[in-house]
Amino acid sequence: MSGESKKATVAALQAALSAEHAAVYGYGVVGGRIEEARRSEARAGYEAHRARRDALAREVRDLGAKPVAASAGYALPFPVPDSAAAVLLAAELEDRVAGVYSDLVRAAEGELRATAAEALREAAVRAVRWRGGSVAFPGLAERAGTTSASPMPSA
Repeated sequence: MSGESKKATVAALQAALSAEHAAVYGYGVVGGRIEEARRSEARAGYEAHRARRDALAREVRDLGAKPVAASAGYALPFPVPDSAAAVLLAAELEDRVAGVYSDLVRAAEGELRATAAEALREAAVRAVRWRGGSVAFPGLAERAGTTSASPMPSA
């Protein structure tokens, strides 16, 4: 891997790691508001994002960089007063994570690219489950008709 390629890969990994930190935080909110019938689905999403977060941190360290730390808190894209809003938040979290994984697919090579594509697929599937429908190009906000694909800004 050339120096420029490594730099681009590390930047994309760090962006994905930031998005996973935000998703873990967001799923904490989802879990606190979601109805009992969907609580196990929320827990599964939370655990999946924790596992991806930890794997990304290891990958960043393996490339000789320091993993970006989680923020103390994240601004939510909208208020989450009830279960219906929690479902919308979970779908939004997955859309945002898919967006950064599409960037990682573009920047990575080999096994890392395959892992990023798998993470993109998993996020898109979870988004469909939460939303109850799909978008044409998951992870590509400009083609999917969604408005955001970046991690939640820190509060």
